[in-house]
Amino acid sequence: MAVQYTYWKEPDGMYLGFLNEYPDRWTQGKDLAELEYMLGDLLDLIKSGDLGDDVRHCSTGSFVHA
Repeated sequence: MAVQYTYWKEPDGMYLGFLNEYPDRWTQGKDLAELEYMLGDLLDLIKSGDLGDDVRHCSTGSFVHA
């Protein structure tokens, strides 16, 4: 099963990312392979319902910059 995700590399070298289907759940890895492993683990936790209720929900917005 192919899973879409978004990631970026931080200045400290860590990779951060989230599953596109669950943008409010982030994880990290020391390299891209570890990030993908952690994202897979995160997906398993989400599907099993074992994450609990401590969630920070993200919002989107826009602004006009002159």
